[in-house]
Amino acid sequence: MMKGFTSTLTYFIRQEPKRRNIAILLRFFLVLGILVVIYTTIFLHLMKHHEGETDVSWIDGFYWTLTVMSTLGFGDIVFHSDLGRLFSMIVLLSGMIFLLVLMPFTFIEFFYAPWMEAQSAARAPRGLNKNVKDHIILTHYGPVTASLITKLKHYGYPYVLLVSDLQEALRLHDIGIHVVVGDLDDPRTYRNTQAEKAALVATTSTDVINTNVTFTVREMTEEVPIVATANNASSVEILKLAGSNDVLQLGEMMGQSLARRTIGGDALAHEIGRFGELAIAEATASGTPLVGKTLRESQLREIVGVTVIGVWERGYFEAAGPETRIGPNTVLVMAGSSEQFRRYDELFCIYHLLDTPVVIIGGGRVGRATGRALANRNMDYRIIEQLPERVRDATHYIVGNAADLEVIEKAGINEAPTVIVSTHEDDTNIYLTLFCRKLRPDIQIISRATLERNVSTLHRAGADFVMSYASMGANNIFNLLQRSDVVMLAEGLNVIRVRISEALRGRTLSELPIRKETGCSVVALRRNSELTINPDPNMVLEPDAEMVLIGTAEAEQRFLSRYGNKISRYEQEKPKTDKLSGHRHGRLNQARSDRAGPDELEND
Repeated sequence: MMKGFTSTLTYFIRQEPKRRNIAILLRFFLVLGILVVIYTTIFLHLMKHHEGETDVSWIDGFYWTLTVMSTLGFGDIVFHSDLGRLFSMIVLLSGMIFLLVLMPFTFIEFFYAPWMEAQSAARAPRGLNKNVKDHIILTHYGPVTASLITKLKHYGYPYVLLVSDLQEALRLHDIGIHVVVGDLDDPRTYRNTQAEKAALVATTSTDVINTNVTFTVREMTEEVPIVATANNASSVEILKLAGSNDVLQLGEMMGQSLARRTIGGDALAHEIGRFGELAIAEATASGTPLVGKTLRESQLREIVGVTVIGVWERGYFEAAGPETRIGPNTVLVMAGSSEQFRRYDELFCIYHLLDTPVVIIGGGRVGRATGRALANRNMDYRIIEQLPERVRDATHYIVGNAADLEVIEKAGINEAPTVIVSTHEDDTNIYLTLFCRKLRPDIQIISRATLERNVSTLHRAGADFVMSYASMGANNIFNLLQRSDVVMLAEGLNVIRVRISEALRGRTLSELPIRKETGCSVVALRRNSELTINPDPNMVLEPDAEMVLIGTAEAEQRFLSRYGNKISRYEQEKPKTDKLSGHRHGRLNQARSDRAGPDELEND
């Protein structure tokens, strides 16, 4: 409580208008005090010379003046002469004006309201403690930022969100977001938030605002990494010229992700992430000889060397075991080296599936990006779009409402292997998913969700896969932090790096029920600088080795609870080129002990 009072008082005193208000209030009380003294003097004179009361004191005078001015009028001291009663009325009327009208108004206007404003401002400060460093600065609150904040909190990473509007900052503060008030185009805002000491600045607003933020921060420091999102392809180069280290076209990335999950194209492995030399890829099993077999029967590890670490079934990731059966809609998640995936592609490139067009509902940025990604896989498609001005190529577009049966049948819903629902309105996507599932119970439906909370709703509506726009954007920004222990590949799927703990040392992987007990799969072992991908189950775990796992966040927690020894959250040395982003960051990622914790960002 004392700290809050001090913060409020400090903010109150620092503001020039607030100091001026205090001065006005003090002048009012000074005038009121002088008036009370004058009235008391007159009272004493009248009592002694007109009323014949010689034993009245100054205390009696002050007492009478205040009771009359405040309209209390106890009546124990009264005038009997006409002059005294006339004086009493003057005191009473002036007291009503000063104490009942002017004083409440003046007090509220010049002290109480500014004090309440100062209390609000103290909850949404304008800066951070000068000792804060290696924090994340965010500049826009939206679905992507909300998802990113959740991940940063989960992994104990300090962050601050910049908000220009005080009321919005207070609203966000009240829901648990750590905010700082400041204009995004003002260099003082970034000086106040110690931008030169930050681990990352991430700006996810419009292209124009992102460019302004990037340029403003880059003028202050050349060191801090800046990640910006871009809605238009033409903005990418501008943002890079402004100083962004990484520019994420989330619409393009979402389109590629939606296309990658589409059955009806090739059966090749598509890389979704990399952890050093270890690559993680996805491949659809539909149309290949793998359908109907268990992983043991497929012999993928023996033939090409890759390890199937999990499968996607109707949008849910499941850890894979020898008896996991591959279905017609299964998407395999595999770990291996680039050479192993090359051999996999050589084996399965002959399997090209249906030639009927994929139906894409929504011709916005994501829909167009999905079409381009499908075209790169030599797959035909039809985009249903209501707005004629969005039509790029008449041969691939159907103009109309996708909820119109005639329109969606014209697009080929009755023969299409897949329908992709890509509008930016989650309510619309849920409606169209239900509509398409009713028309074609056997069709593959892939949908986009803008908000994470609607992912499960879309699954219940009948979607086989749901790609969260918010989660995808948050994952990509999170990976650019160059963490040493976690790489997020997709929603619910992480690559985790751990040290060999006491409970693991001297034992082989075949002796340890890691997958059964935790849901994590061991995909690589590192000793010194050598990385062994898909290690032999009979390899003995050495004390100085590290283990690379893949699994969900829940599986990670189960592993750490059972075996422990997580790698320090942050690199102890200058990071090398990030395999995921292809960019070099010039900052030193220091040990966790040198960082401010998520709740240690003190206000300045």
